Amino acid sequence: MVAAIASAASAFLIDGMVACQLMVVAFALVALRTQFSPKFKTFAFTFWVLAFVFQALAAPSLFQSWPIGPAKDFIAPLIQIIMFGMGTTLCLNDFARVLLVPKSVAVGMLLQFSVMPIMGWILAKMFGFSPEIAAGVVLIGACPGGVASNVIAYLARGDVALSVTMTACSTLMSPIMTPLAMWILVGSIVDLSFSKMMWSILEITIAPIVLGLLVSYLFEWLKWRGPWLDRFLSGIAMFAICIVIGIIVAQSRDELFVIGPALMVVAMLHNAIGFALGYFGAKACRLDETTSRTISIEVGMQNGGMASALAMSVLNSPQAAMASAIFGPWMSISGSILASWWRQRPTAVGESAYLPAVLASGSDGIGIEE
Repeated sequence: MVAAIASAASAFLIDGMVACQLMVVAFALVALRTQFSPKFKTFAFTFWVLAFVFQALAAPSLFQSWPIGPAKDFIAPLIQIIMFGMGTTLCLNDFARVLLVPKSVAVGMLLQFSVMPIMGWILAKMFGFSPEIAAGVVLIGACPGGVASNVIAYLARGDVALSVTMTACSTLMSPIMTPLAMWILVGSIVDLSFSKMMWSILEITIAPIVLGLLVSYLFEWLKWRGPWLDRFLSGIAMFAICIVIGIIVAQSRDELFVIGPALMVVAMLHNAIGFALGYFGAKACRLDETTSRTISIEVGMQNGGMASALAMSVLNSPQAAMASAIFGPWMSISGSILASWWRQRPTAVGESAYLPAVLASGSDGIGIEE
């Protein structure tokens, strides 16, 4: 049914690009409205993304070539800006906290880098995707968590401190674990260099995070740190990921009309399986309810921006990047729905008292997940 609806929508779009422009205006207005609504704030990023997606469908040339060069060449720098923003929300205690909860972090990392890439490979096989699109689905599953999972963990009454630690640890592990998963699962069907992907992750993700961490401590020392910085960086990050998704949609516009509906179904299945196996996997390891919710969210939500950058810079494939363009917005929607459901069911432990800067600032950090 989902595929049929999406196919009908695709046909409608092909016949009338004016309708796309109307959708751009509609989604932008809804995004502005939800941006300032405490109840629906977490959906604002999704509506902004949809506005950019429809704009890319209606006028792809806006996201294909700019006066300063091809738009696709700016995906990696935009992701670096996002990762820099993520680095400013972290501190060394976020990494050291793994010593306090080693079992929880170990379970989370094991599920994160096994369940999601393997399920991506299984679903890609089931739907008969081409090698490049299949690689894109596996790639999004092999990427670490992003800051949006920290926001969702807070809303779901999870352990936010654990969520931040898991995001930090999975990101640090990604230069080895992401290329390893890709090499094992799709190395035989696409041209893939383990070392190139590893260095690309270090350059695109790890280096900007370290720089952001250093700048955060510098601002703290100079007493320049305040909510304004977190709000500013969150807004920049949200705008950057919208631009990235717009570029990807424009690069693969015609293919999206054909493969988009199937990718949407795979995104829903992949995300739901990740949430379910993350939760019940944690329960099977005798972890408490709060921790199980946190691991579920971390496993189910990946860093879509990183996947987009790697698809374009390492795989050199706009087709491989299509998966992250579709998976990212859907993860925001499903994560918010899951968080709302769990929030109505308090845990015995209660909410974590820890609140990272991106939440304390009042900004919607959901804008920097992908």
